[in-house]
Amino acid sequence: MQITRQLALFLSNEPGALSRMCRALADAKVNLYALSVGDTVDHCVVRVITSDWQRARQVFEEHNVVVVETEVLMIELSNRPGSLAAISEKLADGKVNIEYAYFATGPNTKSGLLILRTSNSRKALKLLNAGASGGS
Repeated sequence: MQITRQLALFLSNEPGALSRMCRALADAKVNLYALSVGDTVDHCVVRVITSDWQRARQVFEEHNVVVVETEVLMIELSNRPGSLAAISEKLADGKVNIEYAYFATGPNTKSGLLILRTSNSRKALKLLNAGASGGS
């Protein structure tokens, strides 16, 4: 569990826009850890967590892509019923709002990766770490 940087990109909502972004990252040897795409009529908001956010930002800016940097929590959690409920309950009890989240796992995997944008990343991390070290 850690605080990391998310990059939000504004891409044209057209065939090939996402593939060009992914190719640029691959050519720069930057790995994608998480990706979320939200569309509107004429553009998409693509949120990414990468292995090297500074290099990724540089790549996007070299391609004239508008980039917004945001602090988020990146949490590996077990793939079992109740994992997300426990996290969201701890944050709610600590009065930390979850502004948005995205998560992925597969049916045959033991863990997943959760990305949380909260009202206070540092407080959220402290609450969740206290819960992790304090048992169930």
